Amino acid sequence: MRSSTIRRTVLSLTTVLAAALGAVTGTAGAQAAPSGAPAPSGCVTGKLLVPSCGVLWGAAAGGFTSAPRDGALKDWEKLSGRTASIFHAYHKGDEPFPTKSEMAMARDAAKPRVLLLNWKIAYGSTWAKVAKGEQDARIDRFAARIQSTFPEKFFLVLNHEPENDVIAKPGSGWEAKDFAAMYRHTILRLRAKGVTNAINVMAYMGNEKWMAQSWWKDLYPGDDVVDWMGLDSYVSAEKGYYHYGTFADLLDRKAPNGPTFYDWATSKHAGKPLMIAEWGVYHRVGRATDKTAGFNSVLPELRKRPNIKAIVYFDTKSDDEGDRDISIDSTKANLAAFRTLAADKTFDVKLSIG
Repeated sequence: MRSSTIRRTVLSLTTVLAAALGAVTGTAGAQAAPSGAPAPSGCVTGKLLVPSCGVLWGAAAGGFTSAPRDGALKDWEKLSGRTASIFHAYHKGDEPFPTKSEMAMARDAAKPRVLLLNWKIAYGSTWAKVAKGEQDARIDRFAARIQSTFPEKFFLVLNHEPENDVIAKPGSGWEAKDFAAMYRHTILRLRAKGVTNAINVMAYMGNEKWMAQSWWKDLYPGDDVVDWMGLDSYVSAEKGYYHYGTFADLLDRKAPNGPTFYDWATSKHAGKPLMIAEWGVYHRVGRATDKTAGFNSVLPELRKRPNIKAIVYFDTKSDDEGDRDISIDSTKANLAAFRTLAADKTFDVKLSIG
């Protein structure tokens, strides 16, 4: 009994020291506990917004509606019972952002949120043209706006889910290699223009169909311009329907005879934290189905998958095709299960974005 007590004491002291080191350095390797373990007090984000312990909790709400995104998120936070650490918003082309409402969400004194800003920079152009510098004025305007109005740290995604936009035809301007070149050019130009507060996320779909393509690996722009690996992935609550499963299933999709997305990301890019930049459990519109198994499966998986440092729910009553309900409150039981998930101390992480 005495030796086991000593071992427990040593482990406890090691955990405390690791937490202190992680808070100082902001590195992923100095965690106080596995990401999915209940977060002890003192979990904070570091230089690249990686939490020293626990998992960042975020959302995009009101998807595919005309509702203002900030208001939709606040309503969703009340519904779910937890303030989001991450506010996910979407922009394209020359739209000026961060918007005033997005800045206000980040600067809320009582409930600060880090912005996760998704930018389809090649809107009205092509990836290849961006890479060649034909949209440098667009990049420079964004850089100037950031420098003059928004010094806080934020997550930046360039063209999330690029797989769906690839045209694998030479000269199309939308080949996988064009995406990688566009991404590199944009990030390097932003840095050259003095943007130092953008934390870059490479957000894949991770769908089996795309992972099986010969060009899939060519999308990656390079470790030097990517800070976080990202995944947008969903599961169905309807047995027998497309992608039926639980949280593990949305992480473990793979090409035939290939590694799962989680294993690929964490082995090929082991030093990168992983963000589930969009996730959700759906059923078909008008076919309310029990989602509790999906929601209840999240915490056990986070405990087994320490590279996951953030999860961001995408909530909508109807997706872009009008046939999937990804909302958390499609039934009372679904909402109750989600509120239980949201209340877990795993997500008690203090933001440091100033």
